[in-house]
Amino acid sequence: MAGDFQHRDVPRLGKRVFRLGLAVSHGLDDSGIREALDGQMNYVFWNPLARRLVAPLRQALARDRERYVVATGPTFGWFSGPIRRRVEGALRMLGTDYIDVLQLYWVGVSSALSGANLEVLSRLREEGKVRAVGVSIHDRKRAGSLAEDSALDLLMIRYNAAHPGAEKDIFPRLARRRPAVIAYTATAWRRLLRAPRGWSGRAATAAECYRFCLSSPSVDVVLCSPASVAQLREDLAAVDRGALDAGEMDFMRRLGRAVHG
Repeated sequence: MAGDFQHRDVPRLGKRVFRLGLAVSHGLDDSGIREALDGQMNYVFWNPLARRLVAPLRQALARDRERYVVATGPTFGWFSGPIRRRVEGALRMLGTDYIDVLQLYWVGVSSALSGANLEVLSRLREEGKVRAVGVSIHDRKRAGSLAEDSALDLLMIRYNAAHPGAEKDIFPRLARRRPAVIAYTATAWRRLLRAPRGWSGRAATAAECYRFCLSSPSVDVVLCSPASVAQLREDLAAVDRGALDAGEMDFMRRLGRAVHG
């Protein structure tokens, strides 16, 4: 995985990615989305409900399709039919020939990793409509098994200072196949941004939360979902600061334990 702190060459994706990925679940407006896509950010997690992302993303892909990594999937993936329909609809909506990452969302909760679903994922990849297949998953033990032995190219997992269990259950099992790893919930649903009861120090900043995730060599991309252009710029500036130093890492781990407890 060659690259500097801000970038990563990811063989499973076949592209070089900026390690802060864009999601738009918290209100970033059209001008903010365009600023992100016109700047360094090129990994985009597109939830089907995020309609306001469609127009700026379609325009960005028309300018330079090979620069961007688009990850999407069906809102619910229990059956194979809706998976194919979601892909074909996404291709038409974005005006592109392929989706970079097709993933089943929250396997075990809103999607099933059944034989039929795995077959349609593989077939879409063979047809060239999808370049990589993956899942988002909370079950760390199962994610570790999938990392070690499955047809998946990518795992999107919960990872933050309050929930660092991937360091034990998933990351040590990546070496055999090395699927791409996308981290989300970096702020633990904003809980790390508020001092927990009994904590005498300050809370973390969003910047520190993203840098915590990216300080792990096992994480290729961490998703952020800024609510404003100002937050977007703060998040981007955070990545420029590089990995956490020893003192910063100690602070984040102590705060994470307090938040989790």
